Amino acid sequence: MAKNEREVIGVDDRVPVSRAIPLGIQHMMSMFGSTVLVPVLTGLDPNVAIMCSGIGTICYLLVTRNKIPSYLGSSFAFISPIIAVGATKGLDAAMSGVICAGIVFLIVAGIVKLVGTGWLDRLLPPVLVASVMVVIGVGLSATAANMAFMNGTTFDGTYSLVAAITLFAAVMFSTMGGIFGTVPVLLAIVIGYVVAVPFGLVDFSPVVEAAWIGLPSISAPRFDLGAIVIIAPVAIVTVIEHIGHLLAVGEICDRDFRPMLPRSLAGDGLSTIISGFLGGPPTTTYAENIGVMSVTRVYSTQIFWYAGGFALIVGGFCPKISALIRSIPSPVMGGVCLLLFGLIASNGLRMFVTNKVDFDENRNLMIASVVIILGVGMETAGLSIPIGGYTLPGMATSTLVGIILNLVLPGRKEPEEEGAAAE
Repeated sequence: MAKNEREVIGVDDRVPVSRAIPLGIQHMMSMFGSTVLVPVLTGLDPNVAIMCSGIGTICYLLVTRNKIPSYLGSSFAFISPIIAVGATKGLDAAMSGVICAGIVFLIVAGIVKLVGTGWLDRLLPPVLVASVMVVIGVGLSATAANMAFMNGTTFDGTYSLVAAITLFAAVMFSTMGGIFGTVPVLLAIVIGYVVAVPFGLVDFSPVVEAAWIGLPSISAPRFDLGAIVIIAPVAIVTVIEHIGHLLAVGEICDRDFRPMLPRSLAGDGLSTIISGFLGGPPTTTYAENIGVMSVTRVYSTQIFWYAGGFALIVGGFCPKISALIRSIPSPVMGGVCLLLFGLIASNGLRMFVTNKVDFDENRNLMIASVVIILGVGMETAGLSIPIGGYTLPGMATSTLVGIILNLVLPGRKEPEEEGAAAE
């Protein structure tokens, strides 16, 4: 190993508990803000969402036989339909739609199991997968930038300073060896939090008021056909996003997870079903945690067991710790996310290189150009395409357009031909 290269901890590797604990906490902290935001916007209980993310991650690891390192948090794709159903039929009815969305995942997983995953190679060549990875990372850049620099709708110099210090700390720690190099995100969040305190950006009152031990407000679903019709079909959009995330994780870990797609989809579906029965939002794999793996080069699924366990405990039984984590200021998480999302995009660029994508070939140039600009443009502008009562977000739209371009543009190579050319 070169002197400036950090240790790589593989998917099946194990680390001592003393290292696994901070690594697990790091993943939990990375997903926390986004996972809490979904229930805040939809009216669901944030603690239930955190607890369900932990349960869902553990369920996912079991279903995938501990082979795919991923964390499952609250899905943003369902925010609008849950709000709509909640306002007219009640959140308990919305949960029936969440449960059926999970069932849609299981149905798709069954279909993929029957037909195989060979179609992925034909529909998603390296140029398209790499482009989607760029879209995932850069498409989230506006979210990270708003968190880092904006106080509401106004640019805030204090926010920017705190975000810059946090980002600098994350970058510096990530270049170090030992424990510093494996938990740079966690250490950066701690430093950013400490820096934010004297600026008055931390509100400790919810932490003081929260109990040390308590139970979340679990609620039972009420099955409603109208709610199911509105919410369940959104799962098709999240299936597309799920495939994109799975391919991104495979590229970062240097493993081919495509044969495990049925299990991955089933794990996500079961997680969503459990969340719906407990009163939580639908779950999905998280880009934030993909970014953490990229910066730390720690891919062990063991760490995600710890992360899921911590989330289960914090969300389910310890309101005070949950309130403490929720008190982390927006610019602190924004500074960290600037690095995490950028790394996902950078891995997409690396995939262009490692797969020797030839941009002198016009079809590759067209696919990459259209997918990246369409996806990034829609995601950063907050645009989505309305389809009946549903919306198609930027990543899903650009992926579908890329698939169509790959099928209709002349000169498409079959996977066998591409492999032979690489040799």
